[in-house]
Amino acid sequence: MFRLDSARRVCSSLATGAAAVAWCAVAFAQQASTDAQPPASSQPTTAAPQQTPRKEPPFPNRANEVMPSWLRVRGEFRERVEGYDNAGFVDGRDDAFFLSRVRLTARATGKNVAATVQVHDARVADKGVGPTTAPFRAPFDLRQAFVDIGNAKTPLTARVGRQELAFGDQRLIGPGNWTNAGRTFDGARGTFQSKATRVDLFAVSLVRILDGEFDRSGNGNRLAGAYVSSSRIVPFGTVEPYVFWRRDVNQRAETGAFGPLHQVTTGARLVGKMPARLDYNIEMDLQRGSLGPDSVRAWAGHGQFRQSLPLAWTPHVTGEYNYASGDANPSDGVRGTFDLLYATGHDKYGLADQVGWRNIHDVRAGVDVTGVKATPITVNYHSYWLAAARDALYAASGAAVARVISGASNRRVGQELDVQIAHPLTEQLSLAAGYAHLFAGPFLKEATPGSSYSGPFVMVTYVFLAEK
Repeated sequence: MFRLDSARRVCSSLATGAAAVAWCAVAFAQQASTDAQPPASSQPTTAAPQQTPRKEPPFPNRANEVMPSWLRVRGEFRERVEGYDNAGFVDGRDDAFFLSRVRLTARATGKNVAATVQVHDARVADKGVGPTTAPFRAPFDLRQAFVDIGNAKTPLTARVGRQELAFGDQRLIGPGNWTNAGRTFDGARGTFQSKATRVDLFAVSLVRILDGEFDRSGNGNRLAGAYVSSSRIVPFGTVEPYVFWRRDVNQRAETGAFGPLHQVTTGARLVGKMPARLDYNIEMDLQRGSLGPDSVRAWAGHGQFRQSLPLAWTPHVTGEYNYASGDANPSDGVRGTFDLLYATGHDKYGLADQVGWRNIHDVRAGVDVTGVKATPITVNYHSYWLAAARDALYAASGAAVARVISGASNRRVGQELDVQIAHPLTEQLSLAAGYAHLFAGPFLKEATPGSSYSGPFVMVTYVFLAEK
């Protein structure tokens, strides 16, 4: 469990960091709301019903009201305090640190063209274990800069420039906004949209975050694909077939030599509703291609069923299974480990982010309730084991966490219990917190010192220059 000394460090951090930001922001918002009310002497003395005055946010958050209608701005500040015990499943390897991020966005809109520019600055402080570079740190730079051609009423639109990409559940492509830096791409995207069908075509290159230099893409990295979404095929459901082509250079083959990667991921996602207040979400993927002299043969699947219960606090019960293939033989010239591409992996396979969609079986059971004052509370249980004993356990980022070179004698990774809560303090200010504990199983005890991993977080997000 999370040790008392680590908890004290987190609380101490909160006292001067996120909590202070939250307290000041709440006080500011409350004072502004109070100032916006008419004085008591101006209130009517009759008993007739009166219209409640609108509680306006502080003036800086209404900056768009004084700007021309074609120009909109938005700012966001996020402060997160994280702590963990036993990093790498090593006893006593503990840490607690700050993650701060600011984003400023401006958008100018015309009749059939619009331009968006976003800059950001991300910093990490007091981190003593592990790296402090990207994605923890991303000094001030241009994050997005794109032009949109077309508008919501035209069937064809195009976006050209530096941009985020997100498709479906973001299990393969997403911006990864939980990380301090996030992810963007340089390139172009075209969209056709009708009443029931949407088709996206894109060709991009990943933007690399460079300390002391302007962030840039290229370096042999390419990603292209097509993503289709249609609500005409399945009643009360949506079918989303897709194909992604990824190219990269200087990738290590099983022989140890370096070569180019040419990989195609073909998949489909199916989401919809069933009787008895039951929702489903199913996704399957197949990967083929080559990495130098090696061939690529991998696959993955996701299935989730979620039921709404007719009880107080609107509880939902979730059952889920995730699978991603591993490499059963690391010297046969066949790459069997599933590639999760550029996924938003946070909390998809556990809040601790020590498990990702590679070489894994993951069974999840969860419940979430929306309690008092729109405060969602989520509790999840995960059970993990490896798909292939000679392959590694991979984190949500895709990086290898632990491996037994000769092959694990037991593929059982362990179990995880997660708790999260979120609460909007004002329309501009929100608070979230969570705690994860991964109980190490036989595989982790064989591949590492085997101490259980745990980690809490507290996060404050404040929107400024805009009302929400």
